[in-house]
Amino acid sequence: MRRTRIGAGAALASGALAVTGLVLAPAALAVTPGKATITADCGGFGGGEATLTAAQDGTAATLTVDSSAITAPIALGEDSIASTLTLVKAGGGTAVFSGTENPAMAAGDPVRVGPLSGTVASGDSLEAFGGSLEMTVFGITITCTATGPQAPGPFVFD
Repeated sequence: MRRTRIGAGAALASGALAVTGLVLAPAALAVTPGKATITADCGGFGGGEATLTAAQDGTAATLTVDSSAITAPIALGEDSIASTLTLVKAGGGTAVFSGTENPAMAAGDPVRVGPLSGTVASGDSLEAFGGSLEMTVFGITITCTATGPQAPGPFVFD
């Protein structure tokens, strides 16, 4: 009988701790929208539609840029593109996301860079239009700019 009471007490205590953990666990942060599209102009390197994908974990955020309209001019190795994405803050100023993450690409493959890392604050509203994406490959810098606002709208971080 004593073992049953101890077992039942332990089970109740474990259940209470689990519920408390759920109640006190921080809410998952989200950025909305999670994806947005822009039309980019990369000068002599081409241009076209690109998709920006955002993710957030506290004040850390990442952005990935994918474009089937902008293609690799030559074969590129994994993590060989140094990229800096600058977005415009609604209240003024900019937010910078950078990194050297990219998959290996054959000549003519769609360009993908990221996730590029940056820091955000709760309530930040970031827009690609007015900012730029700079990609440096073998010492050559390619600058892309959005030709209009991103759709469906700016990224808003929790």
